[in-house]
Amino acid sequence: MENSTDIYRINEENGREIWLIGTAHISQESKELVLQTIETESPDTVCVELDEGRMKSLEDPDSWKRMDLRVIIKNHQLGTLIANLVLGSYQKRMGAQTGVKPGAELQGAVEAARAKNIPVILADRDIKVTLKRAWSCTPWYRKMSLLAGLFESIFDKTEVSEEELHRIKEQDTLNTMMQDFGKTFPEVKSVLIDERDQYLASRIRNAPGQKILAVVGAGHVRGITKILEEKISVPSEAALCEIKKASSLWKILGWSFSAAIVASIVFVGLHSGMEKAGELTLNWVLYTGGGALLGAILAGAHPLAALAAFVSAPFTALTPLLGVGFVVALVQVYMRPPRVEEIENISEDIWKVSRWWKNRLTRVILCFLLPSFPAIAGQIIALMGIYKAL
Repeated sequence: MENSTDIYRINEENGREIWLIGTAHISQESKELVLQTIETESPDTVCVELDEGRMKSLEDPDSWKRMDLRVIIKNHQLGTLIANLVLGSYQKRMGAQTGVKPGAELQGAVEAARAKNIPVILADRDIKVTLKRAWSCTPWYRKMSLLAGLFESIFDKTEVSEEELHRIKEQDTLNTMMQDFGKTFPEVKSVLIDERDQYLASRIRNAPGQKILAVVGAGHVRGITKILEEKISVPSEAALCEIKKASSLWKILGWSFSAAIVASIVFVGLHSGMEKAGELTLNWVLYTGGGALLGAILAGAHPLAALAAFVSAPFTALTPLLGVGFVVALVQVYMRPPRVEEIENISEDIWKVSRWWKNRLTRVILCFLLPSFPAIAGQIIALMGIYKAL
């Protein structure tokens, strides 16, 4: 086992051994290697690249059926859900090509360890924390590019064989891939790879026992090995899980912008008459509300959700705290909650554009995304009218 190119052994000064198995999460070969290594080596502790949430989803794949979208939307977690859906569906689709369930080698490691009464440590950071940190660290002017890249993967038809998986697990190729990704989105690469290398290494380093077996994605092996072999100190787990709060400057600017719009209309009213001020106010309502209404109609929203788009957009456009998509999605999920079978089929339906308007879950997502863009366009048109009046 030790001679496998996917196993890396680290010998510490106190005689402690750390074995890293670099895997591809949809590889049958990786799953078999993990199970065989645990059986033959009987480590004192097994660490796996999982957090509690992903472990529960592997153990209870039907948890989707109990998902309460209303709570997710109210807690402003729909964006995180969308990212999870796209990434999870992409990995599941690739897994279908090799006949291996995504994360099967990690789940297999947990089950094999428990069967031998070996302690298991879930060594990865909470995926929600990772996604939030990635989003908060991305400059505002690059967030649209990040979203575009994320949704571009929906249309990727690339097929991956076991031979291809074995090739991309090679250190040089994988390192090149990570460097290319880092050049495009350095902030995201730092959160997805570098920070998680540190978090995983910390959990592995502090695991009890003399022989530790860690099962991690191949992309993390190089970073973890460097940290452990060179005894590099890493930030605390609490520091790596901290979510940066939005700068108060943006809120101040947002409210100042809203106040400027209202003040401009009042100013026009004082100098050109209330009739002109009323006209500008009506234009603001019609353009912003009409834009949001158009987006809601394009999303296939329930009539009440479309009405909510029209009514709420003029107000949400004046607040940095709430978006019109939030309101429309919340009303939509109350009026047309997704059915169980639609939630079950989301990983397949998300790949087919023609199914986005037929699956109620993806329609909620459309209701969250589409009203915002035409509402912003309407807002710009209304602002041009106010500017001319001044």
